[in-house]
Amino acid sequence: MIKRTLFFGNPAYLSTRNEQLVVRYPEEDRPEKTVAIEDLGYVVLEDPQITLTNGLLMKLVQNKTAVITCDRQHLPCSFLQPLVGHTEQTERMRHQLNASLPLKKQLWQQTVMAKIENQARHLLARQKRALKLRRWAREVKSGDAENHEAIAAAYYFQHLFDLEGFSRNQKGLPPNNLLNYGYAILRAVTARALCSSGLLPSVGIFHRNKYNAFCLADDIMEPYRPYVDALVYEIVETGCAIEELNKNLKAELLRIPAMDVVIDGKQSPLMNAMSRTTNSLYECFLGSSRKLMYPEFE
Repeated sequence: MIKRTLFFGNPAYLSTRNEQLVVRYPEEDRPEKTVAIEDLGYVVLEDPQITLTNGLLMKLVQNKTAVITCDRQHLPCSFLQPLVGHTEQTERMRHQLNASLPLKKQLWQQTVMAKIENQARHLLARQKRALKLRRWAREVKSGDAENHEAIAAAYYFQHLFDLEGFSRNQKGLPPNNLLNYGYAILRAVTARALCSSGLLPSVGIFHRNKYNAFCLADDIMEPYRPYVDALVYEIVETGCAIEELNKNLKAELLRIPAMDVVIDGKQSPLMNAMSRTTNSLYECFLGSSRKLMYPEFE
């Protein structure tokens, strides 16, 4: 089942009644609206004047709904995750924490190979050359000791957008703003799936930063980034204004969880594919598998 994504960009009062999310607005002429909580996958809160009841937060967390808040620049800045995301959470976390360094290096090798291959496929889909990316994907070694991930990313962004002066930089020129927003949504999708699989999003297989609570999410989302890039590319190609993130642009980027991807030869919404990826990660930690399941860009 595809879960819904709700975006709130104006002041609102959010509460719950009869397992429904109830939306009321300050304006008296706007009617009350309700949405079934079980249908929700993501709730994005942007306006600082949004009020939520604790009862609603409790039900959203119990439903494993990702509650995402935004900062003053309107970019997602936090993600509310449950204390208990899976019935076997303690055992699953123990396997994750006991994972050996060689296993982590092999998992990162698979992740980088999948990311570079998907970047190559995306370039080819745009009628751009990708022979170097294909070669680098095959040359990735355990732990990516030669840092092919960074080398490939630099080449990829140099050739993806036909925009003068563009370079991938969080504070750079548009469409960096669209990429930042899209990656933040993708990060929340990944963290939600990791929690649902009973894993700790903060303990990565490659990323290590004591100030980063989502190291593992940053690892696992890597091969999914080209899907965000593809959506941003399509937005840029329309010729619409992208200097500021307006409501229409955000609406397009909030389609990311429901985007169609192909994983294990079958088409699936991205949010469902991510759950298959995080479950395959647990199986690797458990020792019942040695292969991470990632989508293949088409």
